[in-house]
Amino acid sequence: MSAAGEPRRVHGYCALCWSSCGCVSVVEDGRLVAVEPDPDHPTGQALCAKGRAAPEHVYSDARELYPLKRTRPKGDPDPGWQRISWDEALDLTANGLRRVIERAGAEAVAFAITTTAGTAMQDGYLFIERLRHAIGSPNAAVSMELCGFAKMFVHGFTFGTPQPPPDVAHSDCIVLWGHNPSHTWLALATRINAALRRGTRLIVIDPARVGLATKADHWLRLRPGSDGALALSFAHVLIEEQRFDAEFVRTWTNGPFLVGDDDGRCVSEADLYEGGDPAVRVGWDEVRGQAVTYDPGAGQWARADARPALFGRYMLQGVRGTIACRPAFDLYAALCARYEPARAAAMTWLDATQIEAAARAIGSGKAVSFSTWAGLEMHSNTTQTARAIGCLFALTGCFDARGGNVAFDKLVVGDVLGADLLPAEQRAKTLGRTERPLGPEGIFGWINTDALYRAVLEREPYGVDALVGFGLNMLVSHADGERGARALAALDFMVQADLFMTPTAHYADVFLPVSTPWERDALKTDFVVDQWASATAQWRPAVIEPRGEARSDVWIAFELARRLGLSEHFWNGDEDAAWRALLAPSGIDLDALKRAPQGRVTRPLATRYRKYAGADGTAAPGFATPSRRVELFSETLQAHGQAPLPEYVEPLMGPAARPDLAARFPLVLTDTKSSHFIHSQYRHVAALRRHEREPRVHLHPDTAQARGIGDGDDVELSTPHGSVRLRATLNAALDPRVARASYGWWQGCAPLGLAGYDAENDAGANLNRTIANTDADPVGGCVPHKSYLCEVRALVPRGARGGR
Repeated sequence: MSAAGEPRRVHGYCALCWSSCGCVSVVEDGRLVAVEPDPDHPTGQALCAKGRAAPEHVYSDARELYPLKRTRPKGDPDPGWQRISWDEALDLTANGLRRVIERAGAEAVAFAITTTAGTAMQDGYLFIERLRHAIGSPNAAVSMELCGFAKMFVHGFTFGTPQPPPDVAHSDCIVLWGHNPSHTWLALATRINAALRRGTRLIVIDPARVGLATKADHWLRLRPGSDGALALSFAHVLIEEQRFDAEFVRTWTNGPFLVGDDDGRCVSEADLYEGGDPAVRVGWDEVRGQAVTYDPGAGQWARADARPALFGRYMLQGVRGTIACRPAFDLYAALCARYEPARAAAMTWLDATQIEAAARAIGSGKAVSFSTWAGLEMHSNTTQTARAIGCLFALTGCFDARGGNVAFDKLVVGDVLGADLLPAEQRAKTLGRTERPLGPEGIFGWINTDALYRAVLEREPYGVDALVGFGLNMLVSHADGERGARALAALDFMVQADLFMTPTAHYADVFLPVSTPWERDALKTDFVVDQWASATAQWRPAVIEPRGEARSDVWIAFELARRLGLSEHFWNGDEDAAWRALLAPSGIDLDALKRAPQGRVTRPLATRYRKYAGADGTAAPGFATPSRRVELFSETLQAHGQAPLPEYVEPLMGPAARPDLAARFPLVLTDTKSSHFIHSQYRHVAALRRHEREPRVHLHPDTAQARGIGDGDDVELSTPHGSVRLRATLNAALDPRVARASYGWWQGCAPLGLAGYDAENDAGANLNRTIANTDADPVGGCVPHKSYLCEVRALVPRGARGGR
């Protein structure tokens, strides 16, 4: 309780991104005046500039604060927005959705939900998805193919689980691969910095020397999209120099499974004996010099003292004759040998000595942790690249080991997502599910925008007529923005819940104003980054009243549910009852949590390492994979027509795969999220915008000079799909063959007198208009935003610049 006249200090956490940094909000006379880090919080050791700029964000004149409805046709450049009441807005929305559902079924309604990793959507995501499931929509565009597919899905093909966080407090070697936590996960970055002060070695693999790359023992500036070749080369060095954990590979991976030469499939007991079990696999026992079977159900070899071979060629007598076969690990080692450092160096634009040195640093580590993210997601070869990195990590034997990547024990919470509300026959209709059954579509109904646009415009495989948008600015944050605009214009009905009138929201029939995190209550039960954080739950109260008539995403979901006759699935409108349902399995009482000091409770959970060994007696040993082993050889991928080993695939829109286009577009474009902003938002905040006033493309000085481009010159960046106008920045740390630019530009900044950019015009700065939705990863649908061909030219000849 603050003394009279004293500022009120409210403990909570910043919900603007994945890091969820603990913070203290300072309120004077009912107005948010500052946001500061909370060093007593598990994620509060630091707070980024975006979090500190929250007051300017909250009180920005650019926010929309009242419900609006369109009064003019979508073809009109002026929607004719008219302010309306919440009752009218929600009724219009419910009626619009009901009309489409009655005519074409719930599958004709799609949702578009902004990322929980890089926005404040973490506050309301669960209940928006619950609304989708209750309505019966099998389609949600949630950006998983751009941010999270490799971590959440591909990692599972190898280890049976999403990628756990790195236990950096105990690591002696940390590998950051396509991940810059200084800009995207500050709580992790602060822990890595602490580890570096203790002497931990750091390897950073990134085309740009940004963030922690400046502190790395090894920074590898590889060609964008060639990560898979580098991972295989690292693995080759580890195997060739015997720097890998052979005992882990032998005991806990399917590397010993024998694979037939003739069909490239794992040999089964049914291949050896009449009546044999086709699910039982076969290895070669070096102790007895004969075949030995492995039962994946029990997770055990038939003989406990068997020593399954990792290398060699064996001839087995089977029911249909002799079977020539080799261990899967031998095949993996042979694959890696094709990428010895000298060859991989040419493919990755690195030096062979760099590759060898970094590989040896990994191989000599006793506690190695990996952290990967969006730098690996946005390529046409994401799946096999992530598989190659996963298999490389398996060689260290550090999975779920102290100092490796660890699944910290966390609070058990209730499932309020409501997936059970969506009938199986509806889930089967998910757009893209047939093409990508192993992707986000096949499991969660998370579609990509290409599938959405196709359903709207081409009516394939069926038509989508309504879109419920919660914050996703797809025309700027996703590829093929021009096609996206045509799709949005063709919708029968669209509602957008957002803080700003984005280029995407411009196409809505109804606009619903959303509150900022400082204007609404929320609850978080896992702060992820270490055991302390994972054992913590926090109630975050609203620190100020909402501006205007803005409301939380949760409130909007509950109110729409009520108008659609779905309140029984939403605790009859009682939000606290929903939070209680979430907390119930944890044993934490909601009211007690609200009363707790700083609204925070930490349970005394202890980290159990190497849980796959089943040492605690609560679970059978093994991994959550079909073989109960780390799968270096993925039979799941093989069954779906994909390579079972992590074969390197060249980027489909890269110089090696498309030499015909590379002649005209010789540079490799890699787009990035700006460190100053949040995806396509926050450019209206003067405190941030003054550090990056306009959209830029970074070029090496030699690259710029060859094109007659000077630092600060206006340029056109073009790809085979489109063009934009940017300003050149010279960056000697870049490879001369790379152009680096950031997406998300549309907002103006009134306090600095900076105008916005037309997101639908070649003269604008919407980088994602230059990226096509084609040439995507076959498993996850990932689009190559980070490995695309481009060219950059000066817009004004140097001699005509008048001495500029």
